[in-house]
Amino acid sequence: MGDLAGMAVVGIGCFIGLMILLYVIPVALWFQAVVSGAKVSMFQLIFMRFRKVPPSLIVNARINAKKAGIDISTDMLESHYMAGGNVLNVVNALISADKANIALDFQAATAIDLAGRDVLEAVQMSVNPKVIDTPPVTAVAKDGIQLIAKARVTVRANIKQLVGGAGEDTILARVGEGVVSSIGSAASHKAVLENPDSISKVVLGRGLDTGTAFEILSIDIADVDIGKNIGAILQIDQAEADKNIAQAKAEERRAMAIAEEQEMKAKAQEARAKVILAEAEIPMAIAESFRSGNLGIMDYYKMKNIQADTEMRDSISKPGNKPKK
Repeated sequence: MGDLAGMAVVGIGCFIGLMILLYVIPVALWFQAVVSGAKVSMFQLIFMRFRKVPPSLIVNARINAKKAGIDISTDMLESHYMAGGNVLNVVNALISADKANIALDFQAATAIDLAGRDVLEAVQMSVNPKVIDTPPVTAVAKDGIQLIAKARVTVRANIKQLVGGAGEDTILARVGEGVVSSIGSAASHKAVLENPDSISKVVLGRGLDTGTAFEILSIDIADVDIGKNIGAILQIDQAEADKNIAQAKAEERRAMAIAEEQEMKAKAQEARAKVILAEAEIPMAIAESFRSGNLGIMDYYKMKNIQADTEMRDSISKPGNKPKK
């Protein structure tokens, strides 16, 4: 029994050791690479384990490339993987580019991939152009009528400009600016509605794809709608503003007139007060003249007669006080 138990332990240990050996030395992958014509040495597969690079990924990528007639070494594939790249995506992009007769080498493909762009999608877009719909663009023609246009932009990926080139947002912004400028320079909105193709021709001739990762193939105006009459709205707003200004000035003049009237009333009251004070001093002055002998009794009666005559004349001169005939 003891011998059987020992043999069982030895057998289990051998099995575990064999599994570990097969994991460290991927014989199946090595054999697969050999029969596929993409030889990889056993030592390279072992060292991949130590470098924490999945051997199956590298071997499968190399086999795919080799079958498509592209020879990529395992060192190049490992280097791209360790740099954080997508190995299978790069290999598939190189295969697609080769079949489509697009000039693309491994270095350029890995640079595009490490720059954060999908290199396979870029190759596919080079073969099958992509259509981008712009959001509604609002512009005003010279006659003051607002137009709302939608454009459809057909673009193709520019492989040479993928690294450092601007993206779709830049294309949309430039096309929108071109549409606004073209509509704004139109003499009337009717001209734009009659011939929207003139806008696309002007915009397309501006070279809006310069410095971008795309090549613009065509710009088509998909729809043009009439918006508000901006010219009329501006005139109404201007008239309202002029009216408010005139009302403010009139109110200012009215306030100044009221202030002047109040000031004149205050001056008149002040003058009347002075007259009353002066009239109050007259009896005292007359009495003083009597005492000093400067005024006689006859002079006083003459003055009273003159005063009475003056009051009578003033009373007669007022309306409604004329004596009846």
